Amino acid sequence: EHLKAFDREVNAFVDYMFGPRDSRVRGWLLLDSYLPTFFLTVAYLLCIWLGNKFMKNRPPFSLRAHLIVYNLGITLLSLYMLIELILATWEGGYNLQCQNLHSAGDADIRVAKVLWWYYFSKVIEFADTIFFVLRKKSSQITFLHVYHHATMFNIWWCVLNWIPCGQSFFGPTLNSFIHVLMYSYYGLSVIPSMRKYLWWKKYLTQAQLIQFLLTIVHTLSAAVKPCGFPFGCLMFQSSYMATLVILFVNFYIKTYRKAPSRTAVKETPVTTEVKNGFHKDYFAAANGFLNNKKAQ
Repeated sequence: EHLKAFDREVNAFVDYMFGPRDSRVRGWLLLDSYLPTFFLTVAYLLCIWLGNKFMKNRPPFSLRAHLIVYNLGITLLSLYMLIELILATWEGGYNLQCQNLHSAGDADIRVAKVLWWYYFSKVIEFADTIFFVLRKKSSQITFLHVYHHATMFNIWWCVLNWIPCGQSFFGPTLNSFIHVLMYSYYGLSVIPSMRKYLWWKKYLTQAQLIQFLLTIVHTLSAAVKPCGFPFGCLMFQSSYMATLVILFVNFYIKTYRKAPSRTAVKETPVTTEVKNGFHKDYFAAANGFLNNKKAQ
């Protein structure tokens, strides 16, 4: 009874903050109450914290078979959402510049059903981080990674309850396409014989950045030439996407643009470089430095 009372209070507060919910999605799994989404997010954060403590003095798990199946599953789900969103918006005659919430009839419901799967996929993707914990890939569990996973699940609970179709279709369509590429990459990277073909990780990050920028442009286009889609939602989405752009640009610079210093080149033996698999350009820099030193 206490939990039910707390649930009513939380949902009454949420309704007070955001107004009446879209009646077309009432009764759909996980949507009527915010508590399941909130508790799943808390459980996700606890799993990271407790999991790292648990794995601290234990050897990492391989999980190769699990990762292949998992990444294949997410790739297929993303492909389904991509195709279904394209077909549903085409059927409803969606306006690419701005689309309201109620003019496409059955096509709006079809879009909402796909976007529910998009929302649900965000809780499935919590497993990304859990796999990092079990494999002791702590360097992959960055602020950007955790922030993106935790916030997307909660934001899309709000989207499904208040703006489950219309202008909301664009970001998930782009993101589903990116996830087809991304999870294909992750799945292939688990197979040692395929790693030599995975030279395109850098371009995948660039595609993610382009995705965020296109989503911001698309969102703001509806603010410049409105069609009845809630203005506050447009501003929030643009602001949130801007935070992802900033964090991804920072990640990109640190990962791909940071050149090795002369000190690092001097102190790092060539044999260690070979063992650690440094890029050939790094060897060129090292050899040039050593040759100059000999010449002197």
